[in-house]
Amino acid sequence: MTELQDMSAAEITKGIKRRDFSAREALDAQYARIAEVNPVINAVVTQDPEAAYAAAAAADALTASGADTGILHGLPMTHKDTHNTRGMLSTQGSPILKGFIPAEDDLVVARLRTAGVVASGKSNVPEFGAGSHTFNEVFGTTLNPYDTTRSAGGSSGGLGAALAARIQPLGEGSDMGGSLRIPASFCNVAGLRPSYGVIPMPSPANAWTWLGRTGPMAREISDIALFMSAVAGPSDLVATASPLRGSDFAGELVGDLRGVRIGWSEDFGIGMPVEPEVLEVLRRQLRVFEEAGAIIEQAAPDFSEADLVFERARATDFAAGLGPLVRKHRELVKPEVIWNVELGWSLSAEQLIEATAARTRLEASVRGFFSRYDVFLSPAAQVLPFDATLRYPAAVDGTASTTYLDWMRSACVLSATSLPVLAVPAGFTASGLPVGFQLAVNHYRDADLLRYGKAFEDRTRVAEVLPGLLARDAASR
Repeated sequence: MTELQDMSAAEITKGIKRRDFSAREALDAQYARIAEVNPVINAVVTQDPEAAYAAAAAADALTASGADTGILHGLPMTHKDTHNTRGMLSTQGSPILKGFIPAEDDLVVARLRTAGVVASGKSNVPEFGAGSHTFNEVFGTTLNPYDTTRSAGGSSGGLGAALAARIQPLGEGSDMGGSLRIPASFCNVAGLRPSYGVIPMPSPANAWTWLGRTGPMAREISDIALFMSAVAGPSDLVATASPLRGSDFAGELVGDLRGVRIGWSEDFGIGMPVEPEVLEVLRRQLRVFEEAGAIIEQAAPDFSEADLVFERARATDFAAGLGPLVRKHRELVKPEVIWNVELGWSLSAEQLIEATAARTRLEASVRGFFSRYDVFLSPAAQVLPFDATLRYPAAVDGTASTTYLDWMRSACVLSATSLPVLAVPAGFTASGLPVGFQLAVNHYRDADLLRYGKAFEDRTRVAEVLPGLLARDAASR
């Protein structure tokens, strides 16, 4: 039997349902891998074995009873520490919440439990999920399994590292400015930022907030589809319902790029700096899309106002959601969060009106682009995984960073469009660092997006390359 740690989520859940192995054995394997690699990479920051083994026992009893089981029956999973998990420490990486144990699950965690997931712990995040490098004063820094001197990305960096290190095959992250896509690129896994509302994100501060998304990360795109089939669908807790349901992602995922029209841009048409080594890897892999039957041209929507849209929407969300905490505990909050909150407080009515008009023009450009193309293809990250001791890169290919967001623009400008975006592993540099593409499609074409990504994955199998951390261990056995 293949080692449990190397199996996909679909293989694990099928194995449990067939009684090839138990949910307890799957959990044993996860905790064994955590013990093996987590002291090095610091991906999992909280473990709850007592509750997890009780849930695994209940899953095994359900299997034995012959009753119907959930889509993710018995699958052990750590959850992102920005997501509240009932009865389990949920800190958001902040000293303010270092002892917080919520009584209720966030919606995505509740849906995962309903689907049969065994909650086993929490993965590391930057404080309040701010930034795409995972470090905080509560738990420290998460390191990249492909090079343990480098960043794993963020804010879903703990999950990205856990996936790469074979701690688990699937998990939930979130993405406002690349928090699924950048760690996916850094850790050689896939990450989906879904269309608005496909996985609802209730906000007590703003029922109409649109920028942030909850979505899955996995080593296989089929597992991303499996996740979506388990958790996608409307909720009475949010104001606007998505037209997509879990059933839109169900069934076998078959990759197909035949006749697909792709607009590819290295710099998003706005001169965005990208490190040459990133582009070198991506240029080599463009042929894969063409060999699969796609048609590629140099093209991009008009992103000239996307930075403005993103900056002001993000600042408004930060001020609304985190403003009260900054006012009360300013001395305990990292400076990047304070800056974002204060920017939100400083916005005038005129600036907010300007942002709304700019977003309207951006949407018109997106509509025009997708009247000619099916996919927008671009670099998932502008930089390679960087020195983990840094707060963020000081420059991108010689262009200085003025804020902690500048090196994340490749993700942020696509967030501003509100489109669904999938990050996929694309290859490695000569020094063995992962690089990823991101594919964007029109609103609510999420299922098509997964088919396109699967077609690329089928021809490359890049995610099967073990990180150095595990390759060294395998060689020593």
